[in-house]
Amino acid sequence: MRQIDILLTDALPGGQDSFVHGDLRVVFHRWNWMAPLPLLDGNPWAFVGWLLPELSGLELCRRLRCDPQTEAAHITLVLEEDDADAKRRALRAGADDYILGPIDRASVLDRVLSVQLPERDAPARSLRLGDLSLDLTALQARWRDKPVPLMPNELRLLRYLMEQPGHVFSRTQLIAALGKKEQPIDERTVDAWVSRLRRALREAGAGYPLRTVRSLGYVLDRP
Repeated sequence: MRQIDILLTDALPGGQDSFVHGDLRVVFHRWNWMAPLPLLDGNPWAFVGWLLPELSGLELCRRLRCDPQTEAAHITLVLEEDDADAKRRALRAGADDYILGPIDRASVLDRVLSVQLPERDAPARSLRLGDLSLDLTALQARWRDKPVPLMPNELRLLRYLMEQPGHVFSRTQLIAALGKKEQPIDERTVDAWVSRLRRALREAGAGYPLRTVRSLGYVLDRP
């Protein structure tokens, strides 16, 4: 099943439950641009507000185009009024298209279902951090040549941390990034995932790259 991950910089009237249409699954993420990106399992599509706290939507478009995780994302700028100059500025800033706000769940889904996304290069299917690698196709982590046996949740956690090494994540941030509305998680669940991931890495000979930062959270250290 194909998946599109919708990044929303504003609240979405109508709700953010996942939507399935034929072989397409649409997953919504409310995202604060100052926070790390959530885990994106599908093709990213950002609906960016014209005005954001401490930043313009135009500047956020430019930043998304400069981020390796979102440089190929589809970006729709949400305009506050039907203004020809604003439309030109949106496209110059890197937006693929624009929509007149305010938006709601129905208008977002209408846009997603009506636009035929162009074929893009396939995203990287493997990650590497020193001697630690993660094959996203085979769902297999390895330390040097030794497999690191992990359950699906620990694999998702490792993938997210490997995508942003050296970044300290609080439990709340990890819940927001990895949590599923269908299966809510809490801080104790995150701690259990971290504990199992640490044990698997240690038993494979990787030592202790996943470190606790007291009062802040967890970080996967760069080699």
